[in-house]
Amino acid sequence: MGAGPCVLSPGNPRYFHPQASGSTMSLSPLDAPDRLSARDRTTITVLLVSAFVVILNETIMNVALPRLMEEFQVSPSAIQWLATAFMLTMSVVIPATGYLLTRFPIRTVFILAMSLFAAGTLLAGIAPGFEILLAARVVQASGTAIMMPLLMTTILDLVPSNRRGAVMGNVSIVISVAPAIGPTLSGLILHSLSWRFMFLFVLPIAVIALILGARLLPGDRKHAPSKLSVPSVLLSIPAFGGLVYGLSGIGSPDAQTHLIAVIALGVSLVFLACFVVLQLRLQRKDAALLDMRPFLHRQFTLALALMVMAMVALFGVIILLPMYLQNVRGLDVLVTGLLMLPGGLLMGLLAPWVGKLFDKVGPRPLLIPGGALLSVILFSYTQLDAHTPLPMIIGLHLLMSIALAFIFTPAFTAGLNPLPHSLHSHGSAVLSTLQQLGGAAGTALLVGVMSAGTVAAAATGKDQIAAQTSGFSSGFMVAACVSLGIMVIAAFMGKESSSDTHKSPAKGSVAVH
Repeated sequence: MGAGPCVLSPGNPRYFHPQASGSTMSLSPLDAPDRLSARDRTTITVLLVSAFVVILNETIMNVALPRLMEEFQVSPSAIQWLATAFMLTMSVVIPATGYLLTRFPIRTVFILAMSLFAAGTLLAGIAPGFEILLAARVVQASGTAIMMPLLMTTILDLVPSNRRGAVMGNVSIVISVAPAIGPTLSGLILHSLSWRFMFLFVLPIAVIALILGARLLPGDRKHAPSKLSVPSVLLSIPAFGGLVYGLSGIGSPDAQTHLIAVIALGVSLVFLACFVVLQLRLQRKDAALLDMRPFLHRQFTLALALMVMAMVALFGVIILLPMYLQNVRGLDVLVTGLLMLPGGLLMGLLAPWVGKLFDKVGPRPLLIPGGALLSVILFSYTQLDAHTPLPMIIGLHLLMSIALAFIFTPAFTAGLNPLPHSLHSHGSAVLSTLQQLGGAAGTALLVGVMSAGTVAAAATGKDQIAAQTSGFSSGFMVAACVSLGIMVIAAFMGKESSSDTHKSPAKGSVAVH
């Protein structure tokens, strides 16, 4: 699994092992045609639709938490576990996807992911109590965690590097439109139906995707036998789970919760260090759960840092802006969702075009203006008050969506493109893991800053609305400052193709369905 005995470094990118993870698709990248085969297009389409469904589920229930709290008669801290447990499960399962994707065919991994997701969705829809619903969310998250690395790895394996930008643009549609539609859809459902229909609506779509994938996806992909590193799995649970839990709770105003979060962060960093050391040892014999060699590629590491900053800045809007609209402007959930919807749809419409542009000009001409526009918009958000016209807020959100469209697709593609075929699955898993951590860090940081700003403003004698406005302004200011780093990192990124597209595979490489 992972890379072979050959030394892999930025100066020696040529590497292709006969038992490497990605060496088992229909064609090696060297021989990939300019046009995808019908089978490959079907594979990517099925995975895109399935990924859209699972990501839609991730945000569809956030606005239902108050109703669920009333339904099950639980406290706000307890109901929040429906979201926290989902993130924790994602962060623990995603690192293991590198192993799954090198060990099993696409069809097998897909059936596992969608079966878990469908089972969790059904269980959530019929859950008789809070504990069962919480367990259902954990099962759902297990399937969701596998789907995104599976999608990205498959694209890297099937699509030649000179066309990946356009295909990754479709991935950006999934990532941007599904979260935007989720709150709006849940608002419409909750307006007239039971909360259970949030799950029962998604269930038949998930089942249909599972049936289609089981029939259409390739199941004859060869793989190298490899043993699962149980110590790695055991270390990854407190390492990644502790990081997400700590980041999620560190901004809490409750002193005890804050202390527990700080302790969890400290413990997780110790386990994370042990996990990394173990992976560095195991990857020498191709037995790592999560291969660390993608970090030897400078472009991948830069893209990861940029993605984390983008996720923090993104959460400045998808977390703080709806809170501002509801708490300061007094809008209900449905109207808030409808106001946020055009931006998500615009980002999705732009993503394929940005992807095609990336294939022509590379990342820097897209990332630098995208980062600049994002910073301007976030600084503009610091000026929002209780009387800012709603059309102006919608306009700013649309411009921000344009900026994010110019960031996410180029960052995804530029980061993963340089990786050799053998590291596709591990690079995708690392990227997905860091996205989760970036999202959790962004939420903790910005909500914490917003809460502290609100308390500080209230202490000076401001009324509740004015104090909250001041808190949101502080949160947006931090997000804007973080976004400045995107332009700095983008200046060091260039157009770099996968080493497998211009270097011959090592003798004996396998490239058959």
